[in-house]
Parts: sequence; structure tokens; C-alpha cells
Amino acid sequence: MAEELTSGELTNRQRIGAVVAGSAGNLIEWFDFYVYAFLALYFAPLFFPEGDRTAQLLNVAGIYAIGFLVRPLGGWAFGRYADRSGRRRAIVLSILMMGVGSLLIAIVPTYEQVGVMAPALLLLSRILQGLSTGGQYGTAATYLAEVASDERRGFFASFQFVTLIGGQLLALLALLLLQLTLTDAQISAWGWRIPFAVGAVMAASVIFFRQAMHDSYGEVGLKSPDSGTLSSLAKHPREFMIVLAMTAGGAVTLYTFTTYMQKFLVNTGGMDTRSVSYLMTGAILVFMFVQPVIGNLSDRTGRRLCLLIFSGVMTVSAVPLMTALETPGSAWHAFALVAFALVTLSFYTSISGLFKSELFPPHVRALGVSLAHAIAAAIFGGTAEYFALLAKQYGHERLFYWYVAAVCAVAFFTALMMKEPRREKMME
Repeated sequence: MAEELTSGELTNRQRIGAVVAGSAGNLIEWFDFYVYAFLALYFAPLFFPEGDRTAQLLNVAGIYAIGFLVRPLGGWAFGRYADRSGRRRAIVLSILMMGVGSLLIAIVPTYEQVGVMAPALLLLSRILQGLSTGGQYGTAATYLAEVASDERRGFFASFQFVTLIGGQLLALLALLLLQLTLTDAQISAWGWRIPFAVGAVMAASVIFFRQAMHDSYGEVGLKSPDSGTLSSLAKHPREFMIVLAMTAGGAVTLYTFTTYMQKFLVNTGGMDTRSVSYLMTGAILVFMFVQPVIGNLSDRTGRRLCLLIFSGVMTVSAVPLMTALETPGSAWHAFALVAFALVTLSFYTSISGLFKSELFPPHVRALGVSLAHAIAAAIFGGTAEYFALLAKQYGHERLFYWYVAAVCAVAFFTALMMKEPRREKMME
């Protein structure tokens, strides 16, 4: 049984302020991260001018995946920093790093201007963003779980994914705004840079609201020599493996039905880019609003039941859903299928950071959540789009659908065998 945190009680006002501030930072972080995915269709030819559309997207997806592959390093560095120096400092630092990456993308020259330096600089930017994201998830999850009131921890902690989805949604809305105000040629030439510049400015704004974030991890914990060490984390192998397995299922589903789905519906489904943008905006709105509902439900039913629902339903439905989306018929039909997948996924995402935080003791909580999540997200989330496009390029696209189902099956059996995460106080 994990030990309890020893920081002081927060007032309701302090709790709400801390949740809002932590959630706002999370929204900024993920807006910057997802803008890349949603604008890839426009800027891919500027950095990889040779080849067909699938080949160009494959190259961009490769750089996207590399951003994920460095996440474990970011998870280790920021998780250790959060456990030793406090959650607030780690969150602020990770957001500022994300802003630097966004600024670099906003100003990076094209292949025509500097040759191979263009994709190299794009890669550097994504590495910075990947390091940032690797640390942001675990520290934000830990922070929100610790500052939330114990009886409504599921509800308040669900706002991590509300704001993560909000970041996705803002990225989509930025794309829609560009499409409404500029021609496709203008967006491809220079318009795609605007959201990255806006994201950099938003990241810089984190300095102004950091004071509203009450640091949940008290001075007693920060002084512990075992805080944030790999040797201390090694004492919790079962918890680490649970996070790996559940994150694998959640990550591959999340990135399949959000970031990759936009390209899938255009590249395989034959839908036009603008219709897909509207469709995905609506589906992600549904996804966002259902998070607190299911988070609140988990406070009554427990986290394990929610995890079983997600992984079980997705195991049996992933293949038929993706197969049906090959020939969607209409935008409304495609919307219904994508929305179903995302509502199912919500049984994981709404409590994702929370149940992971409840598994670890406070002195290695941020490190345990950050590192385990980052490893699984890198292996199964960051590579999902790349594997999907690779399977398509070699004429075996449906193999990817079975891959998603298999990963979710592993998550289901993990949830089946795991115990209910602890529900006692995380703060005193």
C-alpha cells in the first residue's frame, strides 16, 4: 500500500484554482503538440517534395514518431524533477520547452530554401516537443490527482483529458479558421505557420498563471533522498507493468481515432479535407464533454470497471470500425463511427492519469507515471500512424486494424487481473 502525501490541506478555492491553472497549462501543451499532426497534409510537400502523398505523409509521420520515441527520456527527466523539486516547477518548465519547439517550427525554412537542413530542423523541433510531452503528462496527472478532493478525484482528474482534447480541438479549430480565411494554396505556402506561432505565444503565457498553482507535494517529500530515483521505482514492478499495458491500449486507440483518423478518412476513405475537418471537430467535441461524466462515474463504480469496458469493447470493435470507415458512405456515418470509438476510449482517458497516480507512492509518483506512460505511448502511440501508413503502402492496410485490436486485448487481460487502485487520501 502506498504511503500518503504529507502536504497541507487546500481550501476549495485553492483546489479549483490549482485544477484550472494545471488544466490550462495542459491545454496549451497539447495544442502545440497536435497542430503538427493536423497541418501535416499542408506542409509535408515543403519538407519532402519528392514522392506521392502517402510517401510524403509517411516521412512526416516518421518525424512525428521520433517525437514520441524521445518521450521516455522526457518522462524520466521531468518525472525525477517533479518528485524532487515539485510538480509546479516541472509543469511550467515542460510547457516553456514545448513553446520553444513550436516557435522553431513556425520559422523553419523549407527544403527549397535550405535543402536537407529543413527536415533536420523540423526533426529537432519535434524532439524538443517530444521531451516536453514526455514530462508533461505524468507531472500534470500527478498534480491533478493530488490537489483534487478525495471523494471527487475522478471528476476533477478527468479535466486532464478534457484539456488534452481541448488542445486537439483548438488545433482543429485553427485549421478550420485557416480554411475559412485562406485558400489551400495560401495555407500550404505560409498559412500553416500561424498556429505554431500562436502556440509559442500561448506557451509563454504560462508564466502569468503559475502562481495559481499550489504545489501539491510538500517539503517533507521533496527532501527525501529516495524521491524520483530509478532504484525506488524498481520496487514497484507490478504497478509499472500495469501502466505500460493499459497505456499501450489507450495510446494506440487514441492516436488511431484522432490524429491518424483525419488522414485515414482522406487517404483511404476518399473524403475531402474540409469535410473531414468538420467531422473530426464534432467527434472530438463529443469526446471532450463525456470525460467528466465518466470520471464522475468512476468515483462511484471504481476505476477497474471503466478500464474493462474500454479495453473489452475496443478489442471486439476495432476491426469492424476501421473496415467500415474505409467506405464511410456519408460524413454523418463516419462521424457516428468515430464518435462511438471515442466514447468507448473515454472509459480509459477520463481516468488515465488518475488510476496510474493511485498506483504509486508519492515520492516516485511523477516518475512512475511519466516514465511508464512515455515508454508505452512512444512504442504504441507515436508509431501508430507510421505503422498504419506503412501497411497501406505495402497493400496490407487491414493488418493495422488487427494490431489495434490485439494491443487492446492485452490491456483487457491486464485490467481483468489488476486490483482496484487505492482510493484513500493522497494528501493530508
